[in-house]
Amino acid sequence: MLLRLVDISATNTFALSRLLPMSGRDKDIEILALPHQLPVLQRQVGKPQFTDTDRAVLAGLLHHLPMDKLRHLLLLVRPDTILRWHRDLLKRRHAATCVPKHRGRPPTVRSIQALVLRLARENSSWGYRRIHGELAALGIKVAASTVWEILREHGIRPTPERKGTTWADFLRSQADALLACDLFKARTLTGTRLYVFAVIEHSTRRIRIPDATAHPTAEWIVQLGRNLLMDLKDASVRARFVIRDRDSKFTAAFDALLADAGPKVVTTGIQMPRMNSLMERWIQTCRRQFLDRTLVWNQRHLPNALREFESFYNEHRPHRTLKQAAPLRPPTRTDQRATAHQAPEDPTTRPTRRNPPRIPTCRLSRPDD
Repeated sequence: MLLRLVDISATNTFALSRLLPMSGRDKDIEILALPHQLPVLQRQVGKPQFTDTDRAVLAGLLHHLPMDKLRHLLLLVRPDTILRWHRDLLKRRHAATCVPKHRGRPPTVRSIQALVLRLARENSSWGYRRIHGELAALGIKVAASTVWEILREHGIRPTPERKGTTWADFLRSQADALLACDLFKARTLTGTRLYVFAVIEHSTRRIRIPDATAHPTAEWIVQLGRNLLMDLKDASVRARFVIRDRDSKFTAAFDALLADAGPKVVTTGIQMPRMNSLMERWIQTCRRQFLDRTLVWNQRHLPNALREFESFYNEHRPHRTLKQAAPLRPPTRTDQRATAHQAPEDPTTRPTRRNPPRIPTCRLSRPDD
């Protein structure tokens, strides 16, 4: 449109320069000829079409004339239409000059955003309406929706989700005081099913395998609980929570025994093995690395073999928590003499992985029925 307007202006300028050398008589003849051509065009064209540039030129030229003179002119449109075109031009110009640079609400001051985030983090039970009320009490005028938008942009969840503690947060915060126990099955060479009781520490990944039996009675479980408490006391392990599944073999007497000694029993959800994921993962490791490669002759052979695997796993497993684990047993004189003849170990070198003892390969154990 702008290029067309410039083109028309240049054309009119050249036309004006053409009229300068003309005499008054020639101009009058041309003026009389032009109005005569307009009725001829109106008879041939039903309704002429005007572009935006045509409207701008006609409105700019004719808006200075009063209404009575406009009515006597021979035009393709009515005089009221000319004046309406002029008013539209003024409205568009005014609207273009008054458009704000930044549309929408002005941004919230950074100090107010920092205050909102601080109130939300230090008061987990406060929602956006409570924070809005506290800001109003301080004389800070801000909408409640603005407070909600600030919390949403910074990833702060609503109040009900912030008040509760998720299971992952609980495990991370209480890892040093968490134990997990479970019973898993193993089979002997004759096909006898044995039940193995195992306990793992969450922080150091240290495993304990007290015993295995073919008939896990309530008295046997309670006795294992007593043995476990004595081992924890000797190792100076202060456990506050013990995670177990909802197996019926764990009786109320077992829970009461642990509760009297200090640790609180936390049961997992129904059919939710992920809540005891460390124990479940270690059971799979035990099956792949030990049970699937070992010939278990009878019930007396399995506990001895499990103790060997327990010692290997706690001392030579490739896991970062091995450096944090406490010593499993006090060093004997034989160990001290062997250590004295060894060269000092370079702390920058990484400990090499020790392979498990060679055992005849024979896949006998299988997944639980």
